[in-house]
Amino acid sequence: MLKTLLLFTATALAEITGCYLPYLWLRQNGSPWLLLPAILSLTVFVWLLTLHPTASGRVYAAYGGVYIGTALLWLWVVEGIKPQLTDWIGIGLCLSGMAVIMIGARH
Repeated sequence: MLKTLLLFTATALAEITGCYLPYLWLRQNGSPWLLLPAILSLTVFVWLLTLHPTASGRVYAAYGGVYIGTALLWLWVVEGIKPQLTDWIGIGLCLSGMAVIMIGARH
């Protein structure tokens, strides 16, 4: 389960990075050169999705919970906006849902 959680987290970071860099270019007047690492990051994201050990629909459903938590931590660490109590509660609910999906997949 820990291995899957770490793989989901790496996948989420690759996806968020790949989407954040074009955002910087388009909305924050960043360099168009930001698109090169964005493409690389999204390529890594797609490759990481292929490493998940179960059916793709179940992977995407469970991955969503980890993605939400990672995105809110990104908001805090990268954008400097501290999550609110409701954000933390939402992360807990999402991760609980992810755990139910992944534990159910083992049986």
